[in-house]
Amino acid sequence: MFNALYLEQTADRQTQASLKALDDAALPAFDARGVTVDIAYSTLNYKDGLAITGRSPVVRKWPMVPGIDFAGTVAASDDPRWQPGDPVVLNGWGVGESHWGGLAQRARVSGDWLVRRPEALNAFEAMAIGTAGYTAMLCVLALEKHGVAPAQGEILVTGASGGVGSFAVSLLAGLGFRVVASTGKAAEADYLRALGAAEVIDRATLAAPGKPLQKERWAGVVDSVGSHTLANACAATRYGGAAAACGLAQGMDLPMTVAPFILRGVALLGVDSVMAPLPLRLEAWSRLAAGADRGAIAAIARRIGLAQALEAAPRLLAGEVRGRLVVDVNA
Repeated sequence: MFNALYLEQTADRQTQASLKALDDAALPAFDARGVTVDIAYSTLNYKDGLAITGRSPVVRKWPMVPGIDFAGTVAASDDPRWQPGDPVVLNGWGVGESHWGGLAQRARVSGDWLVRRPEALNAFEAMAIGTAGYTAMLCVLALEKHGVAPAQGEILVTGASGGVGSFAVSLLAGLGFRVVASTGKAAEADYLRALGAAEVIDRATLAAPGKPLQKERWAGVVDSVGSHTLANACAATRYGGAAAACGLAQGMDLPMTVAPFILRGVALLGVDSVMAPLPLRLEAWSRLAAGADRGAIAAIARRIGLAQALEAAPRLLAGEVRGRLVVDVNA
């Protein structure tokens, strides 16, 4: 038996979330390459909050165990690449959406979805980084591969007090960029400066409709917000710069013109963490293991128990959570 957050759908299509004890026989089956993992830690991400509260149709199969990532140890494996005792990390691949996820003490997943946890990171640190830090690193890699460098100017990070934003601030500052952090929480300015932000600006300066082209300022952007925020960020990106887009906290819409792209050569780089290919995942986790600031990890992450994730989910969606919530599934 193992404990899990368990989501069910009522006859009137409402989501019911509860903490439930499940039998191992309930775990999803695989014809081949299935791996059973004893989970140590998961996290509570924005998408998990949507699934638990039912505010968005994240869940595609019912019943569902939410949790889009986890870190743990292989318990049993039908995949020759994985042996009992191997330390592993999983991000994305539809877990917590169409396949039972990480907010549980045990999971069974495809061996193709697993990454060996870097030796430099323990299980808690791997989930303190989690999908948010991994996504932030994918954004950093995308900007680097486009040629964005510290000498070219400032980097804007939107949604900076959230999980992705917090790690983006820390990672970019560690690489020598002058980072400007955008947040709606004035009280978090000291927190963001401690992570490496050189300047903190009010998100209201970006959140309303703006001009198609604005004064050039940003060499690059890491955006987890979307909508008018991303539109304004692109409009103020310098010639040849780039914006890495990975989220939609303000909205899925993108109300802007093509002017930044055809008049300034600005690039809009889409960053997807769910289905990213294995070589890119390995590169991201290698960079995180080598370059993530341990002090920043401690500042960004807070530990909660499995049952606490239920009450934390609506607070996360309301923007009341700073940084990362790491879920100790055995607490």
